[in-house]
Order: sequence, then C-alpha cells, then structure tokens
Amino acid sequence: MTDFYGVDLGNRLLLGTAGYPSPAVLAEAVGVSGAEVVTVSLRRESAERRDGHDFWKLIQGLGVKVLPNTAGCHTVKEAVTTAHMAREVFDTPWIKLEVIGEDDSLQPDLFGLVEAAAILTEEGFQVFPYTTEDLVAAGRLLEAGCEVLMPWGAPIGSGLGLNNLYGLRSLRAHFPEVPLVVDAGIGLPSHAAAAMELGYDAVLLNTAVAKAGDPAAMAAAFAQAIAAGRTARAADPMEPRDMAAPSTPVIGKAFLG
Repeated sequence: MTDFYGVDLGNRLLLGTAGYPSPAVLAEAVGVSGAEVVTVSLRRESAERRDGHDFWKLIQGLGVKVLPNTAGCHTVKEAVTTAHMAREVFDTPWIKLEVIGEDDSLQPDLFGLVEAAAILTEEGFQVFPYTTEDLVAAGRLLEAGCEVLMPWGAPIGSGLGLNNLYGLRSLRAHFPEVPLVVDAGIGLPSHAAAAMELGYDAVLLNTAVAKAGDPAAMAAAFAQAIAAGRTARAADPMEPRDMAAPSTPVIGKAFLG
C-alpha cells in the first residue's frame, strides 16, 4: 500500500492516457495493469468536443482515480490557470504539476515549479510536482506544501530508463518518509523494477505502454515488474562487492590431486 495525500492505493503503477491506438486498447491496458490512478490532460478533456466527452465517459467507466496534469505549460501563470480549470472539470484537488523549462529535454523549470506549487497548495490543491532528482528543489517543494515528489527517470517519452541512479538513490535517502514516484523516461519493465528496488513508492508512465506493439501485454508486464521490484526491496538484497566470493563452501572439498 502507498499513501498519497491520505489516499491508500494498493497498486504502485500510475498510467497516462495519451497516445493509445484506440479507447478500447487504453481501457484494456488500464484493466490488466490494475492501475488505480490515471493521469489526464485537460486539453484531452474538452467539454466542447464530442471526442473529449466520450473520452471522459471512458475514464469514468474505468473506476480509477484521476490525476489531472498541466502538461505543456511553460509558465507559472499557465500552470496555475490550467490547474484551476482541471479542478473545475475533474472535481478533484489532485494536480500533477508540470512547468516545462526547456523544450528539447522537457526538463522542468524548478524555479517556476516551486512558485506554482506554493500558489496551488495555498489554494487547497494536493500537488504532485514533476521535478528532477535535485535535492534542493525537492526541499523547496516540500516547504511549499507538496507531500509527494515525482522526479524524472529520464526525459519525457525517451524510454531511457533511470539516467541518474546516484541522484535518485540520494533523493530516496534524504527524504525517507516522503512518497516518491518516478515519473517520465521509463521504457521497459526492468526500469520500473529498478525504481522499486531503489525504494521508490510508485512509477508513473505512459508512452512505454501506449506505444508498445501490444499495450495490454506491456501493461501487464509493468505490473509484474513493479511487484517484483517492490518484493526485492522488502527482501533486503545483498550488497554488491568488487571481489568474487564463492557461493559454495570450500571446506570439505574433495582432494583430486
């Protein structure tokens, strides 16, 4: 179980909802994954468009909790305004906060992120900030009222996995009681398992499932990998070492010379 703003979740996979071949495929992927939370872009849910209405009905039918996001926002004003609209449309205080600072990497603008987070938490939002593994930024976001942090594994949509293991491990060690979710860059189930083995609480991903040849099968694979990684973490894995160590005792070994 993991706790986000007082909400207990039994599944540690959070799924995005963009880029699937069809709504039916999206629904199947969410179903087999067991995900209890999906992210939704406000732009996708256009109340004035028929496809937006149908999409929202589909999401409601999945029986999952919705985490609206401010994807595509580049300024504090854009992000705050989008969050306000999302709260009105989706009727939830949850918001995945993105303030993009650089177009090639889609790296978050950490200064703008902290500023927007402070505004939104003051207004009663429960903010899930898309950030980096930067320790100072993490501290500022917590001071701003965030109770969950979502550091990237790698640039959004890259599928590169966990680019900075040291940084992610350090973040986990510095904030042992804070729910941490690896968001962005996950490409393979092994990446998600690695995140869980580092002690992260959950993984949020989209493209790795949506763009797979068989999204439902990939969603199931991610669910299994996350469960395996979590179990491995709880089992207290061995410490790596530089030198070889025989796993079979040599005492009593037969003398053949």
